[in-house]
Amino acid sequence: MKTDREAVRAFYNEHAAGEWNRIGGRPEFLLTCRFLDRLIPAGYRVADIGGGPGRYSLHLASRGCRVTLCDLSEENVRLAEERAEADEIPLEAVAGDALEITDLPGAPFDAMLFMGPLYHLLEEEERVRAVENALGMLETGGLFFASFILTTADLIDVMKSDSRSLLEADPANTGLRASVAAGVGYTGDAFTRAYFADISEIMPFMARFPLEPVMIFGQEGIMSPCEERIMARSPEEIGRWLDLSEALAPRPEYWGFSEHLMFVGRKKGG
Repeated sequence: MKTDREAVRAFYNEHAAGEWNRIGGRPEFLLTCRFLDRLIPAGYRVADIGGGPGRYSLHLASRGCRVTLCDLSEENVRLAEERAEADEIPLEAVAGDALEITDLPGAPFDAMLFMGPLYHLLEEEERVRAVENALGMLETGGLFFASFILTTADLIDVMKSDSRSLLEADPANTGLRASVAAGVGYTGDAFTRAYFADISEIMPFMARFPLEPVMIFGQEGIMSPCEERIMARSPEEIGRWLDLSEALAPRPEYWGFSEHLMFVGRKKGG
């Protein structure tokens, strides 16, 4: 099942503004930024491959990192440049395909975000090639941040949605739920055609690469199933929830609360 990159490009060219708005102010973004801030100091050269319209790129660039964003969608790149200019944040942004790019402006990098390609490349051999291309631009000792969508993400979405039900007749969601029950990943129709990982698949996949594991954490922490209720509370209570989620996010017994899981590894020499 080769990835239809044109379909993925078209989807994000149409939904770039929606993607920008989707993650702003949500636990996925707020909590992930806490871990990025902990691990990536100001001054680092950072690549954000599959970085969408640039939320994470702009966050890191605003903290003094030298950031190069690369995304398959030209509209995502345009929106990232527009936001960077409006906020007077320096950003290098280019359109490119993770399966093809082996050199980017600013390479080699001290840290690399890989937060889109692994759930839009449908075949494992494509995902392997994309990671290998990216690691070729990362310094020895550099940090690699790889994000996965979990098979349970759809179930969590049903839990927190007033308009969705487990009774809905949707073949894609039925396939995802069967994958959850079987403990395997799912590849096929979803918001676009996508790969959803079972938690058990992530470490064996990342072990194929010259990366020393640093941590894995749930990007929403424990907040995702009830995030709308939590984010409607006072700023003080939201802060407490984020603190608690940050403490629990690296613990494997809480990973299933999240829709996205992030692996962080340090590139080995040789």
